[in-house]
Amino acid sequence: MRRFTVITLFPEMIAAFGQCGIVRRACEAGIAQISTINPRTFSTDARGTVDDSPYGGGPGMVMLARPLRGALAAARGHHGPDARVIYLSPQGRPFTQTVAEELTAAPELVLLAGRYEGVDERVVQRDVDEELSVGDFVLSGGEIAAMAVIDAVVRLLPGALGDAGSAAADSFSSGLLDHPHYTRPENLDGERVPAVLLSGDHAAIGAWRRKQALGRTWLRRPDLLRAASLDARDRALLEEFIREFRDHGTAQA
Repeated sequence: MRRFTVITLFPEMIAAFGQCGIVRRACEAGIAQISTINPRTFSTDARGTVDDSPYGGGPGMVMLARPLRGALAAARGHHGPDARVIYLSPQGRPFTQTVAEELTAAPELVLLAGRYEGVDERVVQRDVDEELSVGDFVLSGGEIAAMAVIDAVVRLLPGALGDAGSAAADSFSSGLLDHPHYTRPENLDGERVPAVLLSGDHAAIGAWRRKQALGRTWLRRPDLLRAASLDARDRALLEEFIREFRDHGTAQA
């Protein structure tokens, strides 16, 4: 079982997330467990204060170190001293599919969801193992980022998905974007499913899907393509996609 604890001022957000979809099913099956700890529990005054104005001046508030350290100590008491503490921060390492796969090896994850202008830097320096960022944008707090991390990791755990091959076929799992998907009806207002997908020729279908994955990555995320390891067959499929795209504006026929 993979256990996640989220340090958050809004535990109700995480609780609602845990009641949905794949995450809920994984928790019910004993594959994952999600809990929360509210730093307000460890506030040192009657008002439950968890933030204060920053030294040096400036706008906004900063989360206080003592309530956060109390929450982190409680999490470590629950999980053990080897729990991996991750602070969700726009300054962190980019969270990618590779990082999600890496995190599946950690049985205990503590996710610190900051608020306001952030947390006291002394907590980051002494109590956090790693900072992760889900993108180059600013959120009101780290809860959404924490949920993204949990969801991405949980779906990689054995037994979490109904089809064990689903995670392996996802975008980024092979270093490329995913190929297009189609389902019924075969003809949707004159737009037909590519004929190869109806052919029953599994080798041809596999080649078409690989070509589309290569081509989509070339069109939308060339940075991923530059980092991918392509063999001679891949390069031939990509060249075919590019030629068809330039000739017809599409390569999905």
